[in-house]
Amino acid sequence: MTLPAGWTTRRPTLDDVPAILAVVHAADTFAIGHPDFDAEDVTASLTANHFDPTRDSWLAIDPDDTVVGWATVDNPSGVGREFVEVYVEPVRAAAVRAPLLVRQLDRVAERAAERGLPSLTVRCAVFAPERDWEQTVRGLGFARVKRYVRMSRPLDDLPDEPAAPAGVTVRQVRPDHETDLVEFHRIYEAAFGDTRDHEPLSYERWRARIGDLTAWDEWFVAEVDGVPVGALQSSDQAIDQQSGWVKTLSVLSAYRRRGVGAALLRRAFARYAEKGRKSAGLGVDLTNPTAPLSLYRSVGLRETHWTDMYERSVPAARV
Repeated sequence: MTLPAGWTTRRPTLDDVPAILAVVHAADTFAIGHPDFDAEDVTASLTANHFDPTRDSWLAIDPDDTVVGWATVDNPSGVGREFVEVYVEPVRAAAVRAPLLVRQLDRVAERAAERGLPSLTVRCAVFAPERDWEQTVRGLGFARVKRYVRMSRPLDDLPDEPAAPAGVTVRQVRPDHETDLVEFHRIYEAAFGDTRDHEPLSYERWRARIGDLTAWDEWFVAEVDGVPVGALQSSDQAIDQQSGWVKTLSVLSAYRRRGVGAALLRRAFARYAEKGRKSAGLGVDLTNPTAPLSLYRSVGLRETHWTDMYERSVPAARV
């Protein structure tokens, strides 16, 4: 696949962050109705571990020398599958999305060879309005493997937080207690260990990834009779929409369906409301064996839109 006549590509630098952000905002607004990225996210992507912007990313440039597309590979752990994202200005630059994806697949083949692997699994996301993009990824050998649903609820009518079930207490995580963070990580790893796509992460790597947060007051631990059994991690990814965001909700299997998850969610919603957030949201993997939709609906969350994940295997390039 080739670019339209007069269009070019080049590698991005940090000087391109504003231009890239404009493209991503246009793409996100088309796909989900609002921007879902900020300048810090773009910078983090261009400086991520196991990512070289001189090899792993492209910009598409139109004949007026305007950046209208950005392709990137995401794999901050350096293990497991690769995730390819291709953002374009949705109308004017739609024709460059497929060529950029082909270039990224070629790069994934090189990355497989560099890691000494016979192949790598690569994934791409398709949002509900992106019917042409869906046909593109299918045509390049991708198949749908799962669907994520985004759920949300308003916080202006949040009822008073009910009492937790007998024996269940919810408290804020204590970031200055290393043992508290170790327990948080242990619960997360154990709770997600039975999901299809879970890639185990050591405590040291997990701790390095989360870095120094400023919103620890939005992280919670649930205990049953004094034993830590549940954990909720928040993220600031939806602050631009004045929304609190639940990044992960983890409950040990022996304590599920006992009100632990609901108690954690209600505490998080209350904290978001205290901070003036207008809504709360999270994403749900519909292949999750715990089938959490009923839990989320029970605390007032409702589906707003979906994302399909497509996947294919890319053979390693011959060296």
